[in-house]
Amino acid sequence: MKRNIKAIMVTAAMLLPSFISLAGNKDRAGASGANELLINPWARSSGWMGINVSSITGTEAQYLNVAGTAFTKKTELGFTHTNYLQGSGVSINTAGLSVKAGESGALSLGVSSFDLGDNLITTTDNPEGGLGTFSPQFINVALSYAKGFSRSIYGGLTIKMVSEGISDANAQGLAFDAGIQYITGFNEAKDNLKFGIALRNVGAPMKYKGEGFTFKAVTDNGNAISIQPRTEKFEMPSLIQIGGSYDFKFAEIHKLTFAGSFTSNSFTRDQVGVGLEYGFKKLVMLRAGYLYQTTNEEFEDELASAVTGLGAGITVELPLGKSGKSLGLDYSFRSSDPYDGIHSFGLVFKL
Repeated sequence: MKRNIKAIMVTAAMLLPSFISLAGNKDRAGASGANELLINPWARSSGWMGINVSSITGTEAQYLNVAGTAFTKKTELGFTHTNYLQGSGVSINTAGLSVKAGESGALSLGVSSFDLGDNLITTTDNPEGGLGTFSPQFINVALSYAKGFSRSIYGGLTIKMVSEGISDANAQGLAFDAGIQYITGFNEAKDNLKFGIALRNVGAPMKYKGEGFTFKAVTDNGNAISIQPRTEKFEMPSLIQIGGSYDFKFAEIHKLTFAGSFTSNSFTRDQVGVGLEYGFKKLVMLRAGYLYQTTNEEFEDELASAVTGLGAGITVELPLGKSGKSLGLDYSFRSSDPYDGIHSFGLVFKL
């Protein structure tokens, strides 16, 4: 088993440079679709901009690094509501469930639904609307399995169903995630140094289809026909994220975690992030992070993303009796330009 694990890690290390060489390609910017997969819908990890790829655990880990779901002790259930780009009318509702499977494994199910609000129906004859409204439907469903291979190495896989569209035009696809976490320290009593690597959103191209693309035409002899042109495929927004973290513990009731990460995107600019989390008796956690996106040499002043890079969050963990069960209350804020930032509110039940 140890030889197999080492072989997997060596293979990943060999493939990593070739993947990174393709990532961050400015010529491919804007060429992908399904970009809702790049939005972190969870409150805890988004509080420090998702840079905790090496230390994240529980049901939230299904999005960031699926290996972290292997730390589920029994059952964990989470809900998060996100007001995305406050003022835009966009919101995200996310639910996740992780259940311990066997001695060192966990099964997880996650669902994210994007509410993009009501939009005016327009046509070439009615460009100002007046025909009613329509609501796009974006839904992602993920199923995962993660396992601890040893006291130090954890890994997992996720399959995701991606669905987006309106009443008469839609696209569906499948994507895969994989992740590894490695935990070490200066001695057995201090597992305070952690590393993580996650590969996300790898899948076949998607394509829109449906009656919405059909239009009527009249032939030269006066016959009416329906024509549906071919639609172009688009790629998934694949990426790879590498990170590390270190825990400083004081008087057994205080913990300060420093984390950093590098994200290599296939269709957007690369990102570097740093963050801190302070925990008091595992009851209150405060966190903050900053995510820097590399600039475009040709257009240095170009707006790369509405999310400007700063984030902060808080968690209050409420014990439910002496059985180890708890209820966590989460909040995070991410700054943005334009709009008034991103607010996420979450609940996590540990049963």
